[in-house]
Amino acid sequence: MGTLNTALAQHGYSILAAIVFLEAIGVPVPAAIALLIAGGAVTRGVLQAQYVLGIALFAMLAGDTLMFLLGRYTGWWLLGLLCRISLNPEACILRSADSFYRRGRKLLVIAKFIPGINTMAPPLAGSMNMRLATFWRLDLAGAALYIGSYFTVGYVFSDALEAVTRGYDSAGRILGWVVIALVVAYLLFRVWLWAKGRALSAVPFTSAADAAREMGRGALVFDVRSHGYFDPKATRIQGSRRLDPNALHQPDSELPAEGIVFVYCTCVRQATSARVARELQTILQGKSVRIAVIQGGFSAWVKAGLPVEEVPPGEVAKLPAFE
Repeated sequence: MGTLNTALAQHGYSILAAIVFLEAIGVPVPAAIALLIAGGAVTRGVLQAQYVLGIALFAMLAGDTLMFLLGRYTGWWLLGLLCRISLNPEACILRSADSFYRRGRKLLVIAKFIPGINTMAPPLAGSMNMRLATFWRLDLAGAALYIGSYFTVGYVFSDALEAVTRGYDSAGRILGWVVIALVVAYLLFRVWLWAKGRALSAVPFTSAADAAREMGRGALVFDVRSHGYFDPKATRIQGSRRLDPNALHQPDSELPAEGIVFVYCTCVRQATSARVARELQTILQGKSVRIAVIQGGFSAWVKAGLPVEEVPPGEVAKLPAFE
């Protein structure tokens, strides 16, 4: 905090605007702490209140508007990306959309105080066709409440904040050990991903070109993307079929009894495709079915210039919209 305090004193409004904007677009920077320190700086006469509040409000609205427009013009892709950490990404999207549809207008006013939701709310509003004027009105209220609250606390309790800042150096060593522990945890996580990738290597892979040739001989291709069926203009591999990766064991799953089956997704390291392929190997054990994953997934297919088609309207999931 001492470093941030010094930076604010030296560079003033520009550093404050940058921190607030970066937090608004999802970068994990401490905008709340910056506002607290800015409030204390106003008390000491380092900064002026009207400029702090105006610049911070403008920066937050700019970041939120950018996220709103990304949600509007990327459709549900951004939400799908944020939901990939869920065990059931499809349910995550549907649940988030329904919850925001019912509480969205009220949620926008308090979203800044809720970690995670503060970044999710603007793109959700854009994806669900909220009018820009409505979004600006609600977001302005929420941003003013958030900025005003932390600024006021910093202004009123500037002496206490100064005491905390003085104690920052003594806590620096502890923070250093915490950083080291986080680095070690990250390295262990990378090792776990590597080991998991080794386990996935047992699943057969094939190139997009080879899969296309086999399709001409009657092979089946299943689209097992965790998302991608939520936009009216969504595309898929021409001739492929939808196979819900979270409903493989349902009795109505149309799985073949023989032949060659390819699966594809858009995940990093083909994680969903590999999981589905392993499950299909278990489900279809004893049957004359060969299963393989298309290396590189849908992106590799498109890069190879192979044919795609729009997802049939009847297969596009209908999600709630404000307009």
